[in-house]
Amino acid sequence: MWTEKDNTLQATFKFKDFTEAFAFMTEVAFHAEKMNHHPDWSNVWNTVSFKLNTHDAGGVVTEKDHKLAKAIDKVAAKYQ
Repeated sequence: MWTEKDNTLQATFKFKDFTEAFAFMTEVAFHAEKMNHHPDWSNVWNTVSFKLNTHDAGGVVTEKDHKLAKAIDKVAAKYQ
């Protein structure tokens, strides 16, 4: 679930292991590149965390962030 905090959309996703988390990140990377919108994210073992905002708009949350968040949710659903 995404929350808006400190001018970012934030969410954390957990997977069964590192390989699954990395596969998820790889798929998200293709969506992000296609949208020309690159997330601030981190990965520790089976957990991937995101903070999304639009740097070109002054570091605030925009429709671009919401679109990427929806794409991320679709990718994550494949792993549930």
